[in-house]
Amino acid sequence: MITKCDYPGCTKAGTCRAPKTRDLKEYWMFCKEHAAEYNKNWNYYADMTPEEIDAEWERETFGIADKDLEVANQKEAEYAKFINDFLTGRSSFDKMPAKKTVPSQITSAFRVFELPITASWREISAKYRTLAKKYHPDTAKDKSTSTTEFTRITTAYETLKKYFKK
Repeated sequence: MITKCDYPGCTKAGTCRAPKTRDLKEYWMFCKEHAAEYNKNWNYYADMTPEEIDAEWERETFGIADKDLEVANQKEAEYAKFINDFLTGRSSFDKMPAKKTVPSQITSAFRVFELPITASWREISAKYRTLAKKYHPDTAKDKSTSTTEFTRITTAYETLKKYFKK
């Protein structure tokens, strides 16, 4: 069904859709000229802060929920605070009791990903995705070792997943 152009005062047929909101569930129906004008001036990111734009982009690209991003940012902030406290208040750290050593299976898992034991969960996940794409039996170039390598990195990932309580 063809409707009249939604642009005020226009009497042409509204044959082109133009989004009303960012969720893209409601549309204006404009004639060709008014749709072009509207789309040229419409900004998907209008009224959003740079942080909201980054969160939207990350969620759309990687599927990360806002709450997960907030937790990750909080952990990164805690780690940065720890490093800052360590560097600026070294004497208080020297008096702290020694921490338990990291179990060998955890250090082995970090070695599989060629990451230091100080790596964050984000770094581990990114490295796993990269290696999984490279060694997945369906996509690997060298099929003879791909299954073994893929199993090795998946086992290491599962070990670190338990260690990080994910």
